[in-house]
Amino acid sequence: MGCNSCLIEDLQYEIKMNNDHNQSALLGIIKCLNSRKIEVTVKENILCITESGVKELLGLSMDGLNQQLISFRLHTQEWKPISEIEKMLEMQWVDEVIKKKLITCHFQPIVNVSGEIFAYEILSRFVKEDGTLIYPSDIFLAAKNRGRLYALDRLCRMTAVKYASCLKNKKAFINFIPTSIYSPEFCLQSTTRLANHLGMDPSQIVFEVVETEKVVDIAHLKKILAFYKEKGFEYALDDVGEGFSTIELLEDLKPHYMKLDMQYVRGVDSDLKKQQIAKQFLHKATETGSIPLAEGVEEIEEFEWLKQAGYQLFQGYLFGKPSPHAMDE
Repeated sequence: MGCNSCLIEDLQYEIKMNNDHNQSALLGIIKCLNSRKIEVTVKENILCITESGVKELLGLSMDGLNQQLISFRLHTQEWKPISEIEKMLEMQWVDEVIKKKLITCHFQPIVNVSGEIFAYEILSRFVKEDGTLIYPSDIFLAAKNRGRLYALDRLCRMTAVKYASCLKNKKAFINFIPTSIYSPEFCLQSTTRLANHLGMDPSQIVFEVVETEKVVDIAHLKKILAFYKEKGFEYALDDVGEGFSTIELLEDLKPHYMKLDMQYVRGVDSDLKKQQIAKQFLHKATETGSIPLAEGVEEIEEFEWLKQAGYQLFQGYLFGKPSPHAMDE
């Protein structure tokens, strides 16, 4: 069974005409589009059309219509004013990035208390066809808006596994977005097959939950993590911070690794509130059998305080920035 969300097909738009005057123009619009070989379907006051057809639709004269009462949406997303549809069309570049796999990965070291490299986090980097760099925040926002998050997350996950295969005796932390996986049994089969094909020991790979603090469907996340664990992989929670919900997550999910959010790491050596939070989660990690990892370490004083407190793993610019190559390869 495949997942259609991972395929990059022509998007289907719904255009809603919200008053009688606009609806009366539908017949003429449909005739005009059909004459241009554009297929459309209509259900009540909603016109369904592909993205390529939308461009033709926008080329028609809208002068006689009340555009403030016309809205659109993709899939089951929220309705938006038609004036925002151009922004959606401008984000088509994300489709090309995914289809043509315009992605590479960088390695950032994770060290132990002695400063020795224990693992690498494998981070995705993207470029447009013209070579222009793309910020991760921009591409994930575009992918989310265009319903491409499933496909982008899969591309990142599969590419990271390939890069991880070059590491010897080092673990690889690979990010994934829980909301991009509708069913682990189907969505993650290709990941496990690839790791097996590359001859990797599953325990070498640590799948890291992105945006832990934003997870809403805990039952779904537990199902995904149970699948990973069953296949021999490990998992980590990232950006763990202050608050009841994240404490409950640690208790409920019992991750192999817990990453303390960098906002509580920066300046922790001199900030009593951050020290309190760092100690609180260190205690919870120890209690649940998780290995505590502090990310965002930039100063030697932060490193020394965290070591003394009991943290076991560390990540940050103090030890190395993301690089196209692993330091010890």
